Amino acid sequence: MSSQLMQGKRGLIMGLANDKSIAWGIAKALADAGAELAFSYQGEALLKRVGPLAEQLGSDTVLPCDVSDMDSVDALFAELEKKWGKMDFIVHAIGFSDKNELRGRYVDTTRENFLMTMDISVYSFTAVVQRAAKMMTDGGSCLTLTYYGAERVMPHYNVMGVAKAGLEASVRYLAEDLGKDRIRVNAISAGPIKTLAASGIGDFRYILKWRSGVVGVMATPATFQGQLYRATVGRYATAVQVVEQVCVGLAELVEQGDLEGSDCDARLMSY
Repeated sequence: MSSQLMQGKRGLIMGLANDKSIAWGIAKALADAGAELAFSYQGEALLKRVGPLAEQLGSDTVLPCDVSDMDSVDALFAELEKKWGKMDFIVHAIGFSDKNELRGRYVDTTRENFLMTMDISVYSFTAVVQRAAKMMTDGGSCLTLTYYGAERVMPHYNVMGVAKAGLEASVRYLAEDLGKDRIRVNAISAGPIKTLAASGIGDFRYILKWRSGVVGVMATPATFQGQLYRATVGRYATAVQVVEQVCVGLAELVEQGDLEGSDCDARLMSY
């Protein structure tokens, strides 16, 4: 990946929580490639984490945003427009659900948590793209993070699997709407990676060892022991492989499907 791949590009990173997250790997790779970055955060506790990380990457643009509050989202983009005028990309790494419902059975999902999960994990991307697209006057790219649990049942992923399915559908419709304006909309499915967010999923260590692929069969932790512990190509994606694919996609060097079937378990889902 060229060290100047993102030179002259400006973009927003949403969802950075710590230096162990996929969002941090993406942000660091983009900064190393020459991009100018802004970051959003929710709440003072996260500001204490995000601020120093942004500073490490040379960014002094760290702005509050609660994606469940449209006034807050409007305020974020008003500040970015004032500072930059236009932008080239956004990276949406936001998802949330009650961790107590990311274990056990999906059928026990509460209505309250279902609605909250869909609002924060799905609709927020549409809300953000609505506003970002107005600043992408020369075209641009909008990217979000998804997971294989949108396509196959993954143990304990539960309502997040339903949310990621909705998010992927949103990506397809947004891509159709905005393609004529030279704005690309994609999702990257990274495969299971050890992050703080992943630790909230019940028995996540089993997901790292087993990839669902048996049509119509839902494995349990006990039956995992009998599965072949490997990804399709023999290994899961590393964070480095994921962020390299993100940078290539954001830098407009990829056409639809170019990164499908790569030699790791990460896929850039182009529409």
